Amino acid sequence: MALVEENHWRNFQLWHEEDEARREDIGAEGVYRAKRAIDRFNQERNDFIEKIDVFLFEALSPAEDVPTNSETPGMIIDRLSILALKHYHMQEESVRSSASALHREKCLTKLAVIKQQLTDLARALDELIVEVQAKQRSFSLYYQFKMYNDPELNPKLYNRE
Repeated sequence: MALVEENHWRNFQLWHEEDEARREDIGAEGVYRAKRAIDRFNQERNDFIEKIDVFLFEALSPAEDVPTNSETPGMIIDRLSILALKHYHMQEESVRSSASALHREKCLTKLAVIKQQLTDLARALDELIVEVQAKQRSFSLYYQFKMYNDPELNPKLYNRE
């Protein structure tokens, strides 16, 4: 659970840095700082997805000769985290007193969709775990190898003149 919480914390931080980067009143330096924070949090987020998957792979010992799920449990957990943030913020928008009634109504419609997506995705995760435990389905460990953050892999960083 600690790995899930760490992943969610990075998504929370990413959410707010993404908002910050879109402000037009913070100047180029403010956008630069936000972009750097976004890159850092995104790298950490992906690192925690991988750690969740390694933990679950070791705990569940998936079978080898069964169908492999295209998405790992860590990837699904990450998507659930993002949907939870969308749910929270859409809920806030659906009751924001300074917004128009039409805005609040549109947000309530979107909120219903987000709730359904959360339900569907949580069910898919539950089913995947049950099937892996029953040795009916497997998942692979996928590593992101984010190249843009690595000064040895990003040519714009290692080819500086």
